[in-house]
Amino acid sequence: MARHFATLTTAHVADACLRLGVPVRCAPAGLRPLTPGTRIAGRVLPVRHSGSVDVFLEAFEAAAPGDVLVIDNGGRTDEACVGDLAVLEARAAGVAGVVVWGLHRDTADLRAIGLPVVSLGALPAGPRRLDPSPPEALESAQVGEWTVGRSDLVLADDDGVLFVPDAGAAGLLDAAAGIRDTERAQADRIRAGVTLREQVAFRAYLERRRDDPSLTFREHLRTVGGEIEV
Repeated sequence: MARHFATLTTAHVADACLRLGVPVRCAPAGLRPLTPGTRIAGRVLPVRHSGSVDVFLEAFEAAAPGDVLVIDNGGRTDEACVGDLAVLEARAAGVAGVVVWGLHRDTADLRAIGLPVVSLGALPAGPRRLDPSPPEALESAQVGEWTVGRSDLVLADDDGVLFVPDAGAAGLLDAAAGIRDTERAQADRIRAGVTLREQVAFRAYLERRRDDPSLTFREHLRTVGGEIEV
């Protein structure tokens, strides 16, 4: 998965989702990598945080190499739910990255550890609560509007976080690679002096639209092989 995603972006995969009719499950835009250039790809290792670090340790007992810890802390901004010790332990368990629907702390230490971390930001204060742990604490995680679990993969880069189903992921990434290749070829032609308007026959689209006002640019692109919209 990580190797397949290495030459793609979450934008390519999101466009492939649209192309193949797969729901586009983007995490809220506020989730950002701790370090620019971060890339994460792996199976979701879900956990719902209730105020105590032991739920992470329990999750690591079932972790497989390359899993990505996805922490549901309800998007809270009044506490940091993960810090250096938990992230060090995640690395020791073979976890490939951490995505936090909430805040982190120990920022300098996390950067030194080097394990990819994506969160809503940082806060010095840790949890001052201990809520009952829900029965599904290790079965699923809520991130924004999406509920994800072990049947999902998580992809992250500088554009954000995207969840895709494990089933059919190879075909999805193949479609994303096709979109990437077409877009790169289009970009190369723009640099060589052929405008994008020329490549997508934009004047022809305007003429067709005058005759048929219901014609959309997306429909036109399907006839010329463009990938700027799918």
